[in-house]
Amino acid sequence: MAEPTPRRNQPRLRPAPLLFEPAQVADDPEHFFDLESIDDPRALLARATELTQAFRAATDRAVEFQAIAAAQLADPRRFDRLTPADIAAQAEWTEDYAKKMVEFGRDLMRGVEGPGHVDPV
Repeated sequence: MAEPTPRRNQPRLRPAPLLFEPAQVADDPEHFFDLESIDDPRALLARATELTQAFRAATDRAVEFQAIAAAQLADPRRFDRLTPADIAAQAEWTEDYAKKMVEFGRDLMRGVEGPGHVDPV
């Protein structure tokens, strides 16, 4: 099971590096971060687990940035602020999810993390 996303008052764990693949290798649908070349099942499990954790950490971090951006775009002090419906359309979310992400982003910007705080994802 994945570890919870570290918050502002906790140090972030460093997941395994996601190495970029050369373009000619990335075009091969059977190739995925060189996992297909690992013969030892223990090594394969270890590397695949590292990649899974790295992708989860990257996803969690990206969601936090989405939430902050949504909150900034919905800020009532902006003359060009967007409505939750506008944000939802731009991000390909439902309007209800956009509202939750705006609130989550506001909480992140205020540094609020505590009991009762629910990550929208």
